[in-house]
Amino acid sequence: MKTAFERLEVYQLSERLADAIWDMALGWADFARDTVGKQLVRAADSIGANIAEGYGRGSGADNRRFVRTARGSLNETQHRLRRAFRRKLMTQAQVNLLKPLVRELGPRLNAYLKSIRVETTGLRSV
Repeated sequence: MKTAFERLEVYQLSERLADAIWDMALGWADFARDTVGKQLVRAADSIGANIAEGYGRGSGADNRRFVRTARGSLNETQHRLRRAFRRKLMTQAQVNLLKPLVRELGPRLNAYLKSIRVETTGLRSV
């Protein structure tokens, strides 16, 4: 049975992106995997981790803070993907797979952030 945060579409999308990046980086040579690859995987994994942690914090203010951190991790992921592309580590097929995920995740994180209301009685996520 899935936990509450695992049912969030934004979380599921973050997992799809992180898993696709992991699969891509596994195929890189040692130097690329140990430099760009590890940093890229950590940044991508951090998006979902922050969604999950924020959801479990128990307050709307904390949840919003962690979603903002997830947005920062998405920006870092985009930066590292650009570096990987410029360093010719990515195929066009990989770009075609990842680009729509990245483009969709930003607006989804923003929508999720807007849906989190801070109330005096605690967290309410719509």
